[in-house]
Amino acid sequence: MKNMPKNKKQSSKSKVITPVVIIALLFLSIGVGMAYFKKSLYTVMKVPNFELTDQNNKKITNKDMLGKVYLVEFFFSRCPTICPVMNTNMRHIEDEINNPDFGIISISIDPENDTPESLKEHAKRIGAKSPNWHFLTGDRGYVGEIADQFDIYVGDKEDEGESLNHSGMIALVDKEGNIRCRYNKDNMPILYYSGLNYEDPEGKTPKLTGKYHPDREILIEDIRKLLK
Repeated sequence: MKNMPKNKKQSSKSKVITPVVIIALLFLSIGVGMAYFKKSLYTVMKVPNFELTDQNNKKITNKDMLGKVYLVEFFFSRCPTICPVMNTNMRHIEDEINNPDFGIISISIDPENDTPESLKEHAKRIGAKSPNWHFLTGDRGYVGEIADQFDIYVGDKEDEGESLNHSGMIALVDKEGNIRCRYNKDNMPILYYSGLNYEDPEGKTPKLTGKYHPDREILIEDIRKLLK
């Protein structure tokens, strides 16, 4: 039996090696892509337009917040349940970030009681420090429209039993005015972050006195990404 010429042997080997290399590179590319995908933040939408009055009687709009990374929540100062928890978590984030390019927008759903003067007292009471933390008030119908545009639940103002109900979700906005979020373990955008506490580290069971607040920690990470 004649020996196969050397160049033919090399050609046969290359035919085997080339597909293997291509497959390996393909898997490497997918791996790198998935790693980037998990680290990057999803763009949900442009932040809705808003114009409301803060605790210093100053008009604040979404345009005023351009150039800052900020959070948006809906609350009311007399709330006895989730609002104090959200305020505490916001205060923690404020302390951790401690950056002049970071801000918080807290929109009251109880403008009848949350006047600029009472909101100023509320800000002092909870220890808000940053001049970029704006506690906003305005017409209740208009606030409801803003909440709808954010797609964050706020009760119907016409329903006495529902009007002061609201979600504990928080929107994260980047410097260009885009609402951003991270992906969950199934690579789906979470859209909003929770301002609540939980009784479990996975954040499955909310509890006012819960010692776990997983979304608070990931919010801090994602705010820092957007500030870079």
